[in-house]
Amino acid sequence: MASNAGILIPPSTPPRTVAVTNDIRPLKPPVAVPNPWFWVFLTVGILLALAVIGAIVALWLRARARRPGVPPVPPHVRAREKLDAALLLIGDPRAFCIAVSDAVRAYLEERFDLRAPERTTEEFLRDLQKTSVLTSEQKLSLANFLEQCDLVKFARFEPPETSLREMHESALRLVHETQYVAPPPETPLVTPTPPAQNFPSSTDGTNVK
Repeated sequence: MASNAGILIPPSTPPRTVAVTNDIRPLKPPVAVPNPWFWVFLTVGILLALAVIGAIVALWLRARARRPGVPPVPPHVRAREKLDAALLLIGDPRAFCIAVSDAVRAYLEERFDLRAPERTTEEFLRDLQKTSVLTSEQKLSLANFLEQCDLVKFARFEPPETSLREMHESALRLVHETQYVAPPPETPLVTPTPPAQNFPSSTDGTNVK
């Protein structure tokens, strides 16, 4: 009779191989050690570069200061240039009057520190009466000039070309009469040299004083 003992007993499993953990491991790559002098050298280099740039800028500013500066253009010269340019607009009365009145107002502000461009004609003339920078005749001429310009600019009045040229001449006359005249340069005082004195000679050839 056959036995089932071989079936009931499980077959034995082969023993597991124990992993060996004591094997020799590969070498790790070298670790970079920061150089403590790197930041010192970097800081010194930046400071030297800034010092060189500062020296170059200082030399450039010194050389620029030694150059002869361009003298400023006097206010009356700029006013005449603007008035001459306004003649190109004489075919358009409104544009012409705007250009001429702006030139006069800008000149008065530069010449006498009057805030002419910032005020209306009425305000400007009222404040002008309180000053003595212009004579009574000049104040009256300026008032007529500005009122005529306002008529053209705001009332759409179109005067003939002869009237526009008279306004232009009035503006030029005001600039000419009130322009700044630079004082003449001072001439150095020259001390005259006393003339040489000739003393009569004696009979033995010596001078007698």
